[in-house]
Amino acid sequence: MEQTLTDIETRERIERMKALYGKTTKHSHYQIMPDFLAELVDPSTLNKKHSRFEKERMAYFTRHLDFGGKKVLDVGANTGFFSFGSVSAGASKVVAVEGNAEHAEFLRTAAQLFHKPVELVEGYLDFKGEIPGSPFDIVLLLNVLHHVGDDFGDRTITIAAAKQAIIDNLNYFADKTRYLVLQIGFSWKTNYDLPLFEQGTKAEMIAMFREGIKDHWEEVAIGIPEVSDGVTQYHELSGDNVARIDALGEFRNRPVFILRSKLA
Repeated sequence: MEQTLTDIETRERIERMKALYGKTTKHSHYQIMPDFLAELVDPSTLNKKHSRFEKERMAYFTRHLDFGGKKVLDVGANTGFFSFGSVSAGASKVVAVEGNAEHAEFLRTAAQLFHKPVELVEGYLDFKGEIPGSPFDIVLLLNVLHHVGDDFGDRTITIAAAKQAIIDNLNYFADKTRYLVLQIGFSWKTNYDLPLFEQGTKAEMIAMFREGIKDHWEEVAIGIPEVSDGVTQYHELSGDNVARIDALGEFRNRPVFILRSKLA
């Protein structure tokens, strides 16, 4: 028989989650709170400084992918917005990979406390060998790969080698999932002194991926953020939105790629 928590234990765990979310690391406050926690943990008290348009991105994913009954892998899950968002969209199971100890504990505690089908794998993926739980229906690989040589991988590599590692690490998933959702930044390790693309344009990024993945993936869609009347939404790639718009900031110039495996 499953043991239930007392009200005091529940409150203690929620307070612990608030403390964990507020820990200061380079990836702290990266995501907003999952919807089911928003009323329990007031986002205004948690020093979330910048929007990364999580809800807008998730809305774009679900326009193109049916999460109902699917098994999802969320790599670099952070505090779980997209892990729990996948469950809300109907996923039957989510495997969340997270290397930051505080974020991992936050995610684990939330999943246990609110009975969400999210399994935590604590650590950084090495992009070698098998992944526990594979194959998957959908892999979420959001703003992870440009940290090669920093959070994971060989710290001595050059920018050119990092770009090849990004392609290799992406293609690694082709026999482990049916669909993959990808997003990366324009700078290596998010260091603006280390640009991955000479001009910093969407077109350069898109060209690199189209060439590098053509034997492993089919392109389902590329989403580009656009702003109308102050509202950000992701639209399909077009000749009108492919140009870089500096006024939107670096993050809203990052395309979202939805890919279908040729190998799965």
